[in-house]
Amino acid sequence: MENNDLNFDSRVPLEELKNTVEEIKQELSRIIVGQHNFIDLLIVSLLVDGHALIEGVPGIAKTITAKLFAKTLKTGFSRIQFTPDLMPSDILGTSIFNVQNSEFEFKKGPIFSNIILIDEINRAPAKTQAALFETMEERQATIDGKTYKMAEPFVVLATQNPIEQEGTYALPEAQLDRFLFKIKIDYPTLEEEVLIIKGHHERKGEKPQDKIKSVLTPKKLAEYKKNIHDVIVEEKIISYIANIITNTRNHPHLYLGASPRASIATLSAAKAFAAISGRDFVIPEDVKRALVPVLNHRVILTPEREMEGMTTENVVQMIMESVEIPR
Repeated sequence: MENNDLNFDSRVPLEELKNTVEEIKQELSRIIVGQHNFIDLLIVSLLVDGHALIEGVPGIAKTITAKLFAKTLKTGFSRIQFTPDLMPSDILGTSIFNVQNSEFEFKKGPIFSNIILIDEINRAPAKTQAALFETMEERQATIDGKTYKMAEPFVVLATQNPIEQEGTYALPEAQLDRFLFKIKIDYPTLEEEVLIIKGHHERKGEKPQDKIKSVLTPKKLAEYKKNIHDVIVEEKIISYIANIITNTRNHPHLYLGASPRASIATLSAAKAFAAISGRDFVIPEDVKRALVPVLNHRVILTPEREMEGMTTENVVQMIMESVEIPR
């Protein structure tokens, strides 16, 4: 007699989720060359309701990738360019007096959408950043004493340039912590550069977004999110995550370690990585994939190590190698 409990495929239905993720990647590969890890991390952010900070020098397709990614979803999209004179009301909205009924009406700002792309987040002053981070954390905005809820899904994708530039404001640690991931993007390889140039030449002026079709609805996305909650995580995997995060708090190369929020972010991302691979249980490799983007912006190097040119990625790698992998 067959025991259904042993039927691996029937525990959590992930086939459709995996196929949809492949379809999203297929659509993006029409325009975007390489950037496979970047795209995976954007998909994971969406599946676990996390916000992503994207860092890289200008001109390496941070904004276009985020825009095209939003195009694969049948949801609202808005783009906000942050500038030094941007006020909180410019992103949240403002009350306008209606002459007809002699009442104030609230006109919603661009933050009231589903996928919000914020370009150069470190260019806006602290007041505007604080208003944005409150909305990201609470998924609501309070204006003139009235609370407005954000529609689902609500994901902020923010870009910033790593090079020191005039008119930028560094994001405080407490606000950086609101991002699930900090995704660092490098220059393309020589082969990828050739494909980028060829692709641009062959499009003959056609807009990239016109070539991308939507493949995921909010209803299906909500379904997939529920499936991810059901992904199995064994006790030894939870201990593995806790061990790594605790190690960041007493590591000699780190001035600041990660908080329990980093542990929860690692767990959520690992479950999503398992799900998009078609697996309904988390393995150590899923945790490893999540750790660098989760910890990138949550740990701070000691000044000595920073002067030596060490990076947070180096230290995270060292910690991963020092903690025993569960079998």
